[in-house]
Amino acid sequence: MENARALYHQHHGGAPEFIVRAPGRVNIIGEHTDYNQGFVLPMAISAATYLAVGPRSDERIDAVAADLGRQGVITLNDCDWDLSEPWLDYITGVAKELSAMNYPLSGANIVITSTLPIAAGLSSSASLEMAALKMFEAMGDFRLEDDEAAHLGQRVENDFIGVNSGIMDQFVIRAAREGHALFLDCRGLEIEHVPVAFQDAMFVVTHTGVERGLADSGYNERVAECREASEYLARVLERESATSLREFTVAELEAQRETMPDPLYRRARHVLTENARTIEACNAMKNGDAETLGELMNASHASLRDDYEVTGPALDAMTDIARELPGCYGSRMTGAGFGGCAVSLAAKDGAQEFAESLMKAYKERTGNEGVTLLSEPAAGVSAVPC
Repeated sequence: MENARALYHQHHGGAPEFIVRAPGRVNIIGEHTDYNQGFVLPMAISAATYLAVGPRSDERIDAVAADLGRQGVITLNDCDWDLSEPWLDYITGVAKELSAMNYPLSGANIVITSTLPIAAGLSSSASLEMAALKMFEAMGDFRLEDDEAAHLGQRVENDFIGVNSGIMDQFVIRAAREGHALFLDCRGLEIEHVPVAFQDAMFVVTHTGVERGLADSGYNERVAECREASEYLARVLERESATSLREFTVAELEAQRETMPDPLYRRARHVLTENARTIEACNAMKNGDAETLGELMNASHASLRDDYEVTGPALDAMTDIARELPGCYGSRMTGAGFGGCAVSLAAKDGAQEFAESLMKAYKERTGNEGVTLLSEPAAGVSAVPC
């Protein structure tokens, strides 16, 4: 927060009126299920995006991305892509959606800084979207419901950015409670705040050092494959009203194993078994059962590696090494994959040592420099007056 204030003074002069903090997120389990209307279990983390904001009297957003050394301008009456400054599109997309909903928009001088690594699978883009929305809400004196806010962020990703993502990232960044994970049914949007209160365990997030971009990775390809799999099952099972893989059971899928095209069968098998694992994981967390949760995390990674094919050498090495270390209950990739981060459940009293040993062994095995983040579950987005 202090750094954001100082950067605002450096670039715009004076002090900001308020600062928005929007956390990143780590998904404990439930990967690639959100856009299939399934179940997810993410939590917000301490690393976050910060927007220092000073309102203007015109329709201009004068923005500085301090960590990138870039700056740009958004004109609110002409919300269009900026090919030279693509980071602006996440703010522009939010403004465009709000304008279409007839909410009042105000110009501002802003400085963006972050403790979130970019392209690491910790939702830096959704964090910026939810920070921008909170900024416009604070200046316009209005507030969207949490589900409406999450849908807005999803539309920005789908329609403006061009990534066919689900609703999980925006929802948890918007609605998270400190000390809790968020169990979310992505079909009906029912939520449950689940206490993360393991007596002897905590989550350790580790970045592989391998960046990935969703729009140019296999992400959209997987979305399309799941749609094809759902359409195939709906056709052969004569359930034309079914709109997602959520509508089918593992038994129904297995009955089509010999005739369903590969890899559609394997993509669907991951999604359906991951939904079951996520429900089990939520119950394990409620019971403080770290061993069961760790086993489910391991099974999730294996499914993402073998059936969904989104892990890759770096994530496989990171999680393999983690499981070999003392005090590790389980480890899996988190986020979309194709690089990015892993999350491990490790003994709390040795978490720092676990993280250091993991980074050392990972570098020796892969040559990559990893980064660790130890975080208790954080609260969702907020605006703090200066």
